[in-house]
Amino acid sequence: MDALLHVVENYGLWVVFLCVLLDQGGLPMPAYPPMIVTSALAVDTQHSLWPILVVAVVATVAADLLWYAGGRRFGAALLRLMCRISLSPDSCIGRTRRLYGRFGPPSLILAKYIPGFAAVATTLAGETHTSLRRFLVYDALGATLWAGGAIALGALFHEAVESVLLELERLGQYALILIAALLAVFVAAKWWQRYRFLASIRMARISAAELSDLLRGGAAAAVLDVRTPERRALTGWIPGSILVRDVSELALGHDEEIVVYCDCPNDASAAVMARTLKERGYRRVRPLAGGVEAWRGAGLPLDVEEAMIGPVSERADAVSVGAPP
Repeated sequence: MDALLHVVENYGLWVVFLCVLLDQGGLPMPAYPPMIVTSALAVDTQHSLWPILVVAVVATVAADLLWYAGGRRFGAALLRLMCRISLSPDSCIGRTRRLYGRFGPPSLILAKYIPGFAAVATTLAGETHTSLRRFLVYDALGATLWAGGAIALGALFHEAVESVLLELERLGQYALILIAALLAVFVAAKWWQRYRFLASIRMARISAAELSDLLRGGAAAAVLDVRTPERRALTGWIPGSILVRDVSELALGHDEEIVVYCDCPNDASAAVMARTLKERGYRRVRPLAGGVEAWRGAGLPLDVEEAMIGPVSERADAVSVGAPP
């Protein structure tokens, strides 16, 4: 306990800064426990809590600025990379796009409290060219709220924190084993969650070339776009495709050819929609492998006019498409 007090008194702010910076930078470094412990010991030793808050906020905003700059420079490519190396399901991009598209930069205020949202949201802010000033205002508010929560917990429950630290000191080397075991269980649980998700969306896909040949051959096919309206309008869409907001809007034959596409890692959002459609009795449903990026990469045409949003029941001139122009 005395050794821990010595470390916190002399290096506590640096420990908080480093842990928060790494945590918000995307590495598996827990930031809340160091902030709680440092705050609790600060109360016990009658030190001010403000330096802890300032250091945590500065570290958080610094890490978020890196994500913001990366999103501004690399856009969707960085988002796909984030979800590939993350232990969270790949649908995080689609979910975060919808939340950020609905609430915009103010969503950054609560972003730290939404699992899988914070880093993706800050990257989206850069990708969508949110002004730096606006980003900094909302991100700093969110960082203050997030860090302030940990500091408040440490201050309010400082006696409980001290009891836990004393117990860990009593356990000695077994405490390190226990902490390592808990961390291993956490990582294993996240890995299993991701594995189950990827297994659930494993299904046959159609390539961009195959879809192009299908449409050029005059086949009646429903091409469904499950991205957000903002993303569709920003990057363009496959000619004749329909923006789908709700499965209940669909008025398609259960034996009709249906292709679903998105722009997320592992075609996650498209595969989830395809699985939902199959569960509702639609038999010939396939995600587009690689999504709209694969279509663009194959040199195939994209429409860039105003996005068409409407019930798919009005599909006489829209959902059944032939060859793209």
